[in-house]
Amino acid sequence: MSLDVSPALLEQAERGEVDEADFVDCVRTSLPYAWEMISSLVAQLKVEGGQFADNQTPPPDEQARGQLLRALASDAIRGALQRHFGVRLAFQNCHRVAVFPLDASVDDRLAKFTSVRGQLLNQSPELRDC
Repeated sequence: MSLDVSPALLEQAERGEVDEADFVDCVRTSLPYAWEMISSLVAQLKVEGGQFADNQTPPPDEQARGQLLRALASDAIRGALQRHFGVRLAFQNCHRVAVFPLDASVDDRLAKFTSVRGQLLNQSPELRDC
């Protein structure tokens, strides 16, 4: 299971009206490694500025790797995180998470990061089985 959903949040979903802040909190508590990774990148982007901030260090274990995959492969989770943090998220391989500001001035850089070329240039034998 990807999220530890409380009975109260499940009840909200069954009624059809889910509070996004409650959902984001569920993500935060269910996927702490992914949450910390994204939070730290958002903080780095705010402090250092620039076009984006990214992580290039592989997760410490498979559980952490799985959290990143679940957070960024789910449209609902990814979208909620982007809205919560006010950024655009990008993802390569199984660990390279990047945060981009919402500013349209970085659209070209985001397009390069998420391009087929960008993906191919980010490959290495060490990451083959990640």
